Amino acid sequence: MSQLKLTYFDVSGGRAEPARLAFHIGGIAFEDNRFPGAQFAEVRKATPLGQVPTLHVDGVLVTQSDAITRYAGKLAGLYPTDAYQALLCDEVMDAVEDANVKLGTTFGLTGDALKVARTALVEGPLPLYLRWLQTQLQAHGGDYFADNRLTIADLKVFVFLNGLNSGRLDHVPTDLVATVAPLLSAHLQRVAKTPAVAQYYAQLGA
Repeated sequence: MSQLKLTYFDVSGGRAEPARLAFHIGGIAFEDNRFPGAQFAEVRKATPLGQVPTLHVDGVLVTQSDAITRYAGKLAGLYPTDAYQALLCDEVMDAVEDANVKLGTTFGLTGDALKVARTALVEGPLPLYLRWLQTQLQAHGGDYFADNRLTIADLKVFVFLNGLNSGRLDHVPTDLVATVAPLLSAHLQRVAKTPAVAQYYAQLGA
């Protein structure tokens, strides 16, 4: 078994969370290396592109969150082996990452600038992505996004929805998901009640 070390902020959520969940669900041993935000300036100096998460695999440093999540998914049996189902899984993951990038442009803003930027997202792009995800969920069976089972696509969506619902994003209503795409709220609960996922957050005290 490879020696794995996943490095990311000490938060429940964000771009490393789907990989953390996949490793846990699959019973894959890894070092969950978390650091406080105040240390990011120092941590990023040791990263290839100045960003996290990173994953050390037997000492080899790998970057890019979705690549890491796919690797974790393959090790954990949470990534489709069928090429078409893998395509559907990737499509959803890439769409969520697009939405994350749009949200990311608002971090660092304050005051009226933050309000204007977040309000624009709430009135346009976020509902567009949420409705599309709901449509994809329905088209693929209604319970999961690909392969008729839990995959890393579901984990990526789960983390994204939790972030929107968290109340930590100023000017993003906590009922946005429930209002715009209620089937996604049901999906979030379905994933949250998965025994290994529930156990993971219980261990964290979350």
